[in-house]
Amino acid sequence: MARLRRRYPGAVAFRFGHSAEVCSELLELVKSGRKTATCTPDRDFATGQEPMPVAGRRDIALNWDGSPALVIEITEVSRRRFDDVDEAFALAEGEDDDLAGWRHGHGQYFARHGGFSPDMMLVCERFRLVEVI
Repeated sequence: MARLRRRYPGAVAFRFGHSAEVCSELLELVKSGRKTATCTPDRDFATGQEPMPVAGRRDIALNWDGSPALVIEITEVSRRRFDDVDEAFALAEGEDDDLAGWRHGHGQYFARHGGFSPDMMLVCERFRLVEVI
């Protein structure tokens, strides 16, 4: 990890998903090129525990056990309401085949993890795969 931090100064280490199984699935979607976007409720950044994403920053995605899996580069960051997410972004997340599926799955996820409202603000990121570790 120290080698990666030297190669990618300022990188934030993070995990995709909320369980080992989901983390593994999402990492595979990134590796395959199907997942090129992600979103996080704006409220998750309010505590300051997680730094706000910044276009151009390279981050280290971890396996569930904390070992490095891959490096991504954030290419775009936007804030939008849940109900303003369009199909292009939803499909870029790589988990669903249409906007309705994305809204259903993400709505349920957010409801279980801090609360859901159709007008909740999201931080939406697009990224590209830089390196598989």
